[in-house]
Amino acid sequence: MRKLLNTLFVTTENAYLTLEGETVVVHCEKEKIGQFPLHTLSGIVSFSYAGASPALMGACVQKDICLSFCTPHGRFLARTSGISNGNVLLRRAQYRTADDLNASCQIARNMIFGKLYNARWSIERTRRDHKLRIDEQRFQSASETIHKLLPMVLQETNLESLRGLEGAGATAYFSVFDDMILREKENFYFEIRTRRPPLDNINAMLSFAYSLLSNDCGSALESVGLDAYVGFLHRDRPGRSSLALDLMEELRPCLADRFVLTLVNNRIINGNDFSKSESGAVQLSNEGRKKFLKSWQERKQETISHPFLEEKVPWGLIPYIQALLLARYLREDLEAYPPFLWK
Repeated sequence: MRKLLNTLFVTTENAYLTLEGETVVVHCEKEKIGQFPLHTLSGIVSFSYAGASPALMGACVQKDICLSFCTPHGRFLARTSGISNGNVLLRRAQYRTADDLNASCQIARNMIFGKLYNARWSIERTRRDHKLRIDEQRFQSASETIHKLLPMVLQETNLESLRGLEGAGATAYFSVFDDMILREKENFYFEIRTRRPPLDNINAMLSFAYSLLSNDCGSALESVGLDAYVGFLHRDRPGRSSLALDLMEELRPCLADRFVLTLVNNRIINGNDFSKSESGAVQLSNEGRKKFLKSWQERKQETISHPFLEEKVPWGLIPYIQALLLARYLREDLEAYPPFLWK
């Protein structure tokens, strides 16, 4: 099993990264503000436009360290990539499967099943833990709606119809999402999903969490030899890591959505951790982003029993394990792709 090493998050907006020996050095205004051994890192995520030296990028490629660049507000920009050393037979199998709509649907429906299953379980956890603080009838109705969709998803053979079932499940799930927010309702509320730009505090955090999760899924796929840009549910689009978006679907409710709810309900993030532009776009402030990333790293270190492997693993390894299971399915070592079902 791959060891879960640390991810270095560089949040200083004008930071520049360089290589010094076997370490990564963080510079700001030509002053060294941090230095970290490369052998302790599995990934580096920079939220700075200044970038990194070619020497550091080369070292990260050689040492299999994912070096990713995002805007200061969390939008993914790019990831370093060297000469592809993935298994050519695995990638050929991936491309053949992606070109076959029926074969693509067989994988996609399992991923959507995982997404809806985990969304329903998130609803059920709130019903169990906060029964006296919610409208239980509304939660039960949403849960039952998703439950009825699950067998339909597994039987679906058309991608467009599958997307329709996913949309129906998402509508039911998000209809009670605001009720899962239990504190500071004047600052934290959910009415509708807004992306570019996010227009409220919850959407700002959801977008940031999805950006981090997408990056983790893309890194996991590349690490097992798959092409993160060729997906099954999300079809080819230049510049879009479609398979990473596919893989993260089943992880959104448990790894991203639930994480955001925890930050609010446990008072880790508050209304002062955001800024709003004249256009109405809401973003995490520098301090808010630091709190978010610190908690994200801590969350990834927590362990959970993987439902398919039946072993305790850190949350941070879940994208890697799912990528590995997908690769095994494409190699025909498994009869079907087993989605991650949160328990």
